[in-house]
Amino acid sequence: MNLKDKTILITGGTGSLGKALTSHIFKKYPDIKKLIILSRDEQKQFVMAQEYPSDAYPQIRFFLGDVRDKERMIRAFQGVDYVIHAAAMKHVHLAEYNPDECIKTNIGGAQNVIHAALETGVQNVVALSTDKACAPINLYGATKLTSDKLFVAANNVKGFNPIKFSVVRYGNVMGGSNGSVIPFFMNKRSEGKLPITDLTMTRFNISLQGGVDMVMHAMEHAWVEKFLYLKFHLIKLLM
Repeated sequence: MNLKDKTILITGGTGSLGKALTSHIFKKYPDIKKLIILSRDEQKQFVMAQEYPSDAYPQIRFFLGDVRDKERMIRAFQGVDYVIHAAAMKHVHLAEYNPDECIKTNIGGAQNVIHAALETGVQNVVALSTDKACAPINLYGATKLTSDKLFVAANNVKGFNPIKFSVVRYGNVMGGSNGSVIPFFMNKRSEGKLPITDLTMTRFNISLQGGVDMVMHAMEHAWVEKFLYLKFHLIKLLM
């Protein structure tokens, strides 16, 4: 994939996957024009800016904004070629107790990203999703399924706009994901308590680098009207 002189924007760019993508992009595509890190947390942006100082990484930009704000997204997407949509409300129990907030971020945010991308001439949008969107049993999964459907459907209503929308779905991210259940289980295991409901239960897992590779693969091939999956490792919680 040739990203020379291209501009990439990552929503939720200060999260674990956003930072992993940033590292990967700078290593593999040093001749990009610009990499924009969009998030709503100024402290995380401040910390990440220390890791990527402008004198060593002149292409990086930090943009404060919330995917719930459509006008802010339109402004952020000006001149952008590729958008990686990683911003989401991910914690299942918080979504259950704050359904309005989850819907605003995961569904409303998706609509705003789609609208802004269509409005500003973005070439390619890759939206990050989850295995929880398959036959969802909780609000988080339901909102991500709705988000996925919105992105896929956007390919049918874009008219003559050449933009492509893709969705990648993956499981629990091993290696530091902020929204992953793995750190929770590891902490509980160290305490001698593992709060699971079935001794035979399993989880789909993917490495952080595997998630990065999926996103970059989707950017390069840009399938429309499809979801991109990997073969996940099925891991039992009790060994």
